[in-house]
Amino acid sequence: MAKVDGAYDCITKTPMGDQPSVFTVISSGDSFHGTNAGPLGSLDVKDGEVDGNRLTWKMEMTVPMPMVLEAEAIIEGDTLTGTIQLGAFGSAAMTGTRRK
Repeated sequence: MAKVDGAYDCITKTPMGDQPSVFTVISSGDSFHGTNAGPLGSLDVKDGEVDGNRLTWKMEMTVPMPMVLEAEAIIEGDTLTGTIQLGAFGSAAMTGTRRK
């Protein structure tokens, strides 16, 4: 298991308010797959890349509107800190803690 792998309890600060989710990371070399699952559904990770403790990925959102989200995060120990680009709606901060 790589040091970035795991399930993270996250909060993303969006224009619709704080959105809780569980972000799952399963790495394989310099790539990863997983999901970000919350009250509005589950989004699959697309084009997930791992560079040390830095992750970059995309997600295709359909609810409440179709949009491609571009995200990046840094994993330090059990803490995730990142940003999700929300298209015309700017960016949203994402923070999380790895589940034990």
